[in-house]
Amino acid sequence: MSPWSRLVVNETHVKISEIHTRELCERFGHVQPKPRQTDENGATTFCDPIIRSGINGQKLKPHSPPTPPNTSPLRQGPRPPPISQYHVGTAALGASGRVFLGGNIEFPGVPLHQSIHAEQFLIINAALHSEPLLLHIAVSSAPCGHCRQFLQELRRATDINICITTSSDEMLFKPISHFLPNRFGPDDLLHKDVPLILEPHHNGLVFCDHSNAGVEINGWADWTRELGAAALEAANGSHAPYSGCPSGVAMMDCDGKVYKGSYMESAAYNPSLGPVQAALVAYVVGGRGDYGVIKRVVLVEKKGAVVRQEGMARLLLQSISPHCEFHLLTCVSSKN
Repeated sequence: MSPWSRLVVNETHVKISEIHTRELCERFGHVQPKPRQTDENGATTFCDPIIRSGINGQKLKPHSPPTPPNTSPLRQGPRPPPISQYHVGTAALGASGRVFLGGNIEFPGVPLHQSIHAEQFLIINAALHSEPLLLHIAVSSAPCGHCRQFLQELRRATDINICITTSSDEMLFKPISHFLPNRFGPDDLLHKDVPLILEPHHNGLVFCDHSNAGVEINGWADWTRELGAAALEAANGSHAPYSGCPSGVAMMDCDGKVYKGSYMESAAYNPSLGPVQAALVAYVVGGRGDYGVIKRVVLVEKKGAVVRQEGMARLLLQSISPHCEFHLLTCVSSKN
């Protein structure tokens, strides 16, 4: 179980983390948020982990560079990541005035590329809450090349300022170009009007008729219909402009709560984040920690896709929740 999972399932750790979250918000915007506020999606403080800062609706002030927060509490979970034994914590200030958190998650028993990097967690967390733009990012360790590349999928990425809080360089925010000069990204491959991560996507996907027929025959109509609809919605919000193969996952826990995630591509391919990983971020953000209580999962991907997610999805799920039911539904584009 990841340290972030432990933080959200253990009430003592949650309370401690609220203090740390308030500290982050104070240092970003010099205001103190109400404890355990809820947003329009019903999410609360660290359990999401997002906080809307300010008293009586005040928000952070994104127009000036914030004081770098102390992200060390984000690295001090009750148990280190199981493979690297190395915590990474990150916090970001969005244009909406909200602060988002992220942390690294690792999965023993599967290849390392199945891991979720802290900056990826952060971006998916922001996407889950419809944050349109990130302005400043503080991270406890220097972003790896993988994450520097993934950040290029954000609009105005060159305007994002990053601070490494463990650096001896006076804790200064520096433009992302300092960390990735001569960048390669969406501008090299896409038209300027193509939506990027954190922007609305409308992929126009609809189910293949035979997909739904198979569900009915196997008697899984009720839960697969609900999860299928959620996974299709996630696939329609997927960022896959380079392969043209959007996909989405929806998973249900033992309490019947649904979590969904969209496949997010990178122009450099390898830093892309799979839909199961994105759904697992939503799962942790939603306050869950024990992957073993994930009971049912539906993956939606395009029929005949040249980039398929099924194999990797099954591999990861078999490792973290071997008894969950998995079902694949295929879709086609209604735009053709």
